[in-house]
Amino acid sequence: MTVLDIDLFACLSDNFGVLIHDPETGLTAAIDAPEEGPILEALERRGWTLSHIFITHHHPDHVGAIAPLAARFKLEVIGPEGEKDKIAGLTRTVADAERFEFAGRPVEVILTPGHTLGHICYHLPEDKLLFSADTLFALGCGRVFEGTMEQMHQSLQRLGALPDDTTVYFGHEYTQSNARYALTVEPENPALVARAEEIAELREKSRFTAPTTIALEKLTNPFLRAKSAEEFAEIRKGKDNFK
Repeated sequence: MTVLDIDLFACLSDNFGVLIHDPETGLTAAIDAPEEGPILEALERRGWTLSHIFITHHHPDHVGAIAPLAARFKLEVIGPEGEKDKIAGLTRTVADAERFEFAGRPVEVILTPGHTLGHICYHLPEDKLLFSADTLFALGCGRVFEGTMEQMHQSLQRLGALPDDTTVYFGHEYTQSNARYALTVEPENPALVARAEEIAELREKSRFTAPTTIALEKLTNPFLRAKSAEEFAEIRKGKDNFK
């Protein structure tokens, strides 16, 4: 099996765009569709042709470019069964624990309600990749808009149970703000202190903080480290009020 090529780039004000490309088949998937222009620029720069879009949830900053991209390319647009009525342009829906193939490799669907009720993440076990969108961020997690705190905690625990060496691509460049808040929760966590310093250096050089790994998040992410839904809810509410 060939190794996937991955291209990470900025979209909108703080979204990440991600393309995954299989050099053997030429298939290329976008993880969500935040903004047409940066996606087209990345495709042109790499010489790739878009064949798939994997949609994680219905928020406009993740689906806004489906229609213009579908007008340019012959696409399979895959998205969550639970949000099919909220996302125009899907050609296939997938549910929790469902598997499908991309370029001959399995893709596992993980339902992660909380940020939205139907939010899904895409896990490529053979490639040790997770695309977590707005469920799990580096040092953070998404706001709980539609689900409950208990659901979000359970969703994070599901992701945290993946192998430690899983590489995680997330949806937004929120990491420096997340680090500042995480230090208020665990100021004496040496791994977190070191990571916050590393993140500050990356951002000073205008470099991305993605990707991360499950192992690193288990050491430093206070939301993933919360031992109960109640503890998670306290940490999440603290972040919502953090300035």
